[in-house]
Amino acid sequence: MKYGLFLGCTIPSRGRAYELSARKVLDVLGVEYIDIQDFACCGFPIKPASVDASLLCALRNLAVAEQNGISDLIVLCSGCTVQMTEAHHEFMHNEKFKLLGDEVLGKLGRKYNGAVKIKHFLRFLWEDIGTDKIKMSVKRPLEGLKVAPHYGCHYMKPTSVYGFDFVEDPRSLDDLVSATGATVVHYRNYIHCCGGTIMGINAKSTYAIARNKLDYVKASSADCITLACPFCGTVYDDNQKAIEEAFAVEYKIPVLFYSQLLGLALGIPQKDLGFALNKVKPKDMLQRVGITE
Repeated sequence: MKYGLFLGCTIPSRGRAYELSARKVLDVLGVEYIDIQDFACCGFPIKPASVDASLLCALRNLAVAEQNGISDLIVLCSGCTVQMTEAHHEFMHNEKFKLLGDEVLGKLGRKYNGAVKIKHFLRFLWEDIGTDKIKMSVKRPLEGLKVAPHYGCHYMKPTSVYGFDFVEDPRSLDDLVSATGATVVHYRNYIHCCGGTIMGINAKSTYAIARNKLDYVKASSADCITLACPFCGTVYDDNQKAIEEAFAVEYKIPVLFYSQLLGLALGIPQKDLGFALNKVKPKDMLQRVGITE
């Protein structure tokens, strides 16, 4: 079975480590996937201006996937996942939106029949691959590594559309971290937002929200944060230095995409997992678990 792989806009431009490591992980796990050149933006950035327009952008991508014979779509970005999941849900359950979708897609020479299943990369690993297979595939258990999971806002919400895991007490990323041999470290407010959605309006507020979480992560003595949202990665990794300067604090907490963490456990070399692109270098963290290459 071949899956479609949807990268979105942020990952190719600002989250390359996520893409590189996710591809390597899928290869090692034996997952066949294809790239579709005709994919475009999911519409998430324009949602505040027009919900319908944003969902129609997402619906077009689903039509493109369906017309390329893809019935299962693996989506790396949490924002892209929620957009396409909501677009599919509205198309299947909202007659008014379905008529609008049919009309707009028809003008583009496309059609959507509702046959595409959308899954976030983490959900795909958790439900379709399963932690048992991941554990069996691990070649380099990350024993002794303390990992703070960050779920983010759009990975499981809204529950009326997703209907998996437990929003107030999630376990999927915890299970996936444990499958690598690492230890999950919970910290206060670990399910709260990173603040990234308001960065373009008020970066100082974003930094304050992120600082709050980074304080709790540091207090937990975690060796790193792991996540699977490119924008959350931008906040915690790309802007960690700016947050430190803004509040005269120091964290130096490595931020790893889960695909990087899993890639290490699968025995994939660091250079193939995009670690050179991480802003907060994890060299000391890796040395503590005996990884020096």
